[in-house]
Amino acid sequence: MLPYDSLEGAELALGRNLTVAERLWFSYSAHKSDYILYTHNCLFVFLVFSLVPLPWALVELYWFDAVDRFKLQPRVKRSFPELFKCYKDVLHQFIFVVAPLIAVSFPVLEWVGIRTSLPLPTKWEVISQLIVYFLVEDYTNYWIHRFLHSEWGYEKIHYMHHEYNAPIGFAAPYAHWAEILILGIPTFLGPAMVPCHMTTLWLWSSLRQVEAIETHSGYNFPWSPTKLIPYYGGPEYHDFHHFVGRQCQSNFASIFTYCDYLYGTDKGYRRHKQAVKKA
Repeated sequence: MLPYDSLEGAELALGRNLTVAERLWFSYSAHKSDYILYTHNCLFVFLVFSLVPLPWALVELYWFDAVDRFKLQPRVKRSFPELFKCYKDVLHQFIFVVAPLIAVSFPVLEWVGIRTSLPLPTKWEVISQLIVYFLVEDYTNYWIHRFLHSEWGYEKIHYMHHEYNAPIGFAAPYAHWAEILILGIPTFLGPAMVPCHMTTLWLWSSLRQVEAIETHSGYNFPWSPTKLIPYYGGPEYHDFHHFVGRQCQSNFASIFTYCDYLYGTDKGYRRHKQAVKKA
């Protein structure tokens, strides 16, 4: 909850006029507790998961023939019941795993120092923090993902995520409850190392989920803006990992490709690309 009784009090404390964004933030958050603001993440995660995969789902259902050249595994076409079942299964995990996890993790957030007060962060502060979060998440997720492809990790936990050998957007968070808990660590580690404003945390949670959905979309559209991001893996890169399945010891990285390159776990993918090019 903001420590100001009025906009004038906030401006007096800051020694300047509030920006439009800061006035909006004050109006919205002034009488809400930090806990309530933090649990907004439940709403954002639900909305992103429900809405962002829809364009790919519509393409799959209604425009498949027109864009099948962009589908990474064109022999696999999902029906509406299959897509809806995936959505329901993930929604079940969201209600019984993700939402309770968000609800009980607030004390850790307070301890770390995520703030809700004014001033709002500058755009460069937000951008720099998001870059750190993506790099930290990617590196930590890489090693956890490699562990999950060990014999024990795959048989006990990770097998569930690979039920979709041809991934779809709704299947991005489709996983065993233990995997959801474990992979929450890389997502939160960046903000724990570099504490941010609550609005930045909302943005980070949403962008990370959008990235995962796009990576699992099953379509490699040449006009995707993510192709402009250096060392970004993307759908084609991760689709190979799902296509190979349990035996895959390649393409473990969740976002970028540098970890696989540094540790030699992209060799299978590179051989595959060379073979496809020759063919």
